[in-house]
Amino acid sequence: MKLQSFERDGRPGWGIAEGDGIRDMTDRLPGIGSLRDLLRQDALEAARAAAPSAPLIAADAVRLLPVIPDPVKILCCGLNYHEHRIESHSPEVGHPTLFVRFADSQIGHGAAIEHPAETRKLDYEAELAVVIGTGGRRISRDAAMDHVAGYACYNDVSVRDWQKHTTQMTPGKNFPATGPFGPWLVTRDEIADLAPLRIRCRVNGTVMQDAHLGDMIFDVPRLIEYISTFTPLSPGDVILTGTPGGVGFRRDPQLFLKPGDRVEVEIEKVGLLVNPVVQG
Repeated sequence: MKLQSFERDGRPGWGIAEGDGIRDMTDRLPGIGSLRDLLRQDALEAARAAAPSAPLIAADAVRLLPVIPDPVKILCCGLNYHEHRIESHSPEVGHPTLFVRFADSQIGHGAAIEHPAETRKLDYEAELAVVIGTGGRRISRDAAMDHVAGYACYNDVSVRDWQKHTTQMTPGKNFPATGPFGPWLVTRDEIADLAPLRIRCRVNGTVMQDAHLGDMIFDVPRLIEYISTFTPLSPGDVILTGTPGGVGFRRDPQLFLKPGDRVEVEIEKVGLLVNPVVQG
């Protein structure tokens, strides 16, 4: 299934993508008004069964929201692709490099990335987002994938100068409207193996990043194992798995996003996330 969060006539809702439309599931299951509710109640199969009788609405009748608009946690892994670690002149490490993003920095597919007035160094970062379905603490590597609801595209847009003010990355990762997330959540049963899938970022049609998910230094089970050791994971929590090489900050000459640009993040079998850039 491809699960989406949206706003329709000023009201938030959720549904299942079908062809060029969306099955509006907002009122189909008692007590489930959002995707996070759906995951908390472990109701994916109930949603699948109820979908055929739900109204099919046109995709352009809604405004897409971030896949999970209200996660309790968004945990991000930096320097998690070999090529990006090398281009960043960073040493090898034995544990994931983690930071956090706030939920209110997120936007949906098609929404505008806001270029902050405070910077000229706005950068793209194509990433795979992993959404937790079953929560837990101290989850073993062997059991980790059983806790995954599914996957989505994410653009972990960075304000590089604010990211580099100190050794802590948080300021550069949390400006408003800098976290595109979508267009949908592909449930885990749709993808047997992440490793061979291609991840790409295009700016104005030009490929800037091109790698495979198998190029990650710390794979998804390792990230879940490590993160769940120090913090409990809850249904709807989001783990961003890092970006490949080719970011604008490390190009020669450097290439940063500007108002008028169009940014695409595409992951094979997962989806295509597209956002324009506007002045913030």
